Amino acid sequence: MIRALVTRPLPDAGRTAEALAARGVAALVEPMLGIEFLPPPALDVAGVQALLFTSANGVRAFAAASPERGLTALAAGDATAREAQAAGFRRVESAAGDGEALARLAAARCEPSAGPLLHASGEAVAGDLAGDLAEAGFQVRREVLYRARATEAFSPALMEELGAGGLCIALFFSPRSAAVFAKLARRSGVEESCRSVHACVLSEAVGRALEGVAWREVRVAGRPDHEAMMAEVDRILEAPGIAGEGRR
Repeated sequence: MIRALVTRPLPDAGRTAEALAARGVAALVEPMLGIEFLPPPALDVAGVQALLFTSANGVRAFAAASPERGLTALAAGDATAREAQAAGFRRVESAAGDGEALARLAAARCEPSAGPLLHASGEAVAGDLAGDLAEAGFQVRREVLYRARATEAFSPALMEELGAGGLCIALFFSPRSAAVFAKLARRSGVEESCRSVHACVLSEAVGRALEGVAWREVRVAGRPDHEAMMAEVDRILEAPGIAGEGRR
């Protein structure tokens, strides 16, 4: 059976593993980051006109810290929007993209004079959502609700797969996860073991974070979402001779 490495944090890795299983691909789930919710602050949403979510973990952390569900929730991507709907938010809209797309959506849906926007985020953020919206006259209040801790070493199972050439595909959904993988691959001396592996990345930025590791190819998703990542997996699986790859 073809094997694929899934590096995204739990519980999102489970969704990817299920999508791979539906394609006949066995997933090795090896999160490069562990998500830890911070002690919930006393969130004051008085006067806030909308919530900004750039990740599903931001939704989960906010939902754990506050019972507020009536505010408009604007999400960077469709998966984050679905997480907001599952958490009970009644007014949810997706920018169907990334942080820049979210800034454009917020500027189109909100008014600078109607109150601040609250961004539920992790300790590390990509891009400059607050800066982009400040240029449009908005005040963005960032609440840091979770942190992502980098794993410190590859598991024995992953080392075995890399050493034996057992992996066919590796999926990377964030620059930080990709950077952690690249760092650990160099530290472990297995950066050359990925020469037969197809890397699928969510964006060009994610691909850049993998520099220093040898890959068969790096495929960038056509859109920054899960469905586009799976479309790249499908293209790999359709390639001639792929059925014999990633097997011992």
